[in-house]
Amino acid sequence: MVSDPSLRMYDVCFLSKCLGVGFYFLRRYSSGDGGHENGDRLDGKTVIITGANSSIGKETARGLAAKGARVILACRDTTKAEAAANDIRETTGNGNVVVEELNLASLASVRKFATRIKKRETSLDILINNAGVSACPKWVTEDGFERQFATNHLGHFLLTNLLLDLLKKSAPSRVVIVSAVLYKRGKINFDDINSEKSYSPHGAYCQSMLAVVLFMRELARRLEGTGVTANALHPGVVSTELSRNFSTTLGWIMLLLGPFFTAWVHLFAKTAKQGAQTSIHLAVDKELETTSGVYFSDCKPHELAPVGKDDVTAKKLWQISEEMVGLSG
Repeated sequence: MVSDPSLRMYDVCFLSKCLGVGFYFLRRYSSGDGGHENGDRLDGKTVIITGANSSIGKETARGLAAKGARVILACRDTTKAEAAANDIRETTGNGNVVVEELNLASLASVRKFATRIKKRETSLDILINNAGVSACPKWVTEDGFERQFATNHLGHFLLTNLLLDLLKKSAPSRVVIVSAVLYKRGKINFDDINSEKSYSPHGAYCQSMLAVVLFMRELARRLEGTGVTANALHPGVVSTELSRNFSTTLGWIMLLLGPFFTAWVHLFAKTAKQGAQTSIHLAVDKELETTSGVYFSDCKPHELAPVGKDDVTAKKLWQISEEMVGLSG
């Protein structure tokens, strides 16, 4: 039996189309719906977004600027932030996008930033704690803290507490905290919270993400009745600059697996715009005005894992964090 070449070509084309459709729906499933369609406006509202000069933070800033908000990009690299602000102004037509220097790895920088904001701004309606680092080698900040814990948790902990009076004055107002699903693998090691005895880049990152979730829980509890809400979110697996240290910490493993990792990201990871949608949802949606202490993913509430609902650990972490950043007493 002689096969027909035209039929073989048809089979190849059909298989290719099936694979293409399969990858399309798999990508959509893995990346979520990626769209925030709420028409609520933010005219007259002031928003601060940390780490807003790139990726999720920048797209969050763009989305909120498009809704009429005054947006403050709080960033360590002000040159890069100014370029991002110019881009956002041009694409949204909103000229009220400004840059303020903030290095979350420096407690002094956080305090200076908060002082400037309280002097210049009469209101603060939304604070989005977005900035973060991951997969760092063991870097120690000027204050003597492990960098991932310092940037992802301690810096935002201090910043939020220093701006609470302004947030309360502006109520109803919101604190939106970006975390990651890897909080589930985290453990708050109170015996070595600063990773001085041993250090794992992945372990330190997971600890910092759990700290962020527990901070949200305790913050929401403390803010009950004030008109200020606090919620956390997982933006999804996003191709961001967060992973820029992977090649340093994983070395030859990344050299070996790099091409596969890149292909996986291209096929399945969210875009920065898609990753920003849950942050925008929590900042904007009027139906969430009184929602607090909740963890979101893909613009929907998700049940926290038991480790994220440990309120005893959350209270202990709050007390230790106060001591570490100099807020106790």
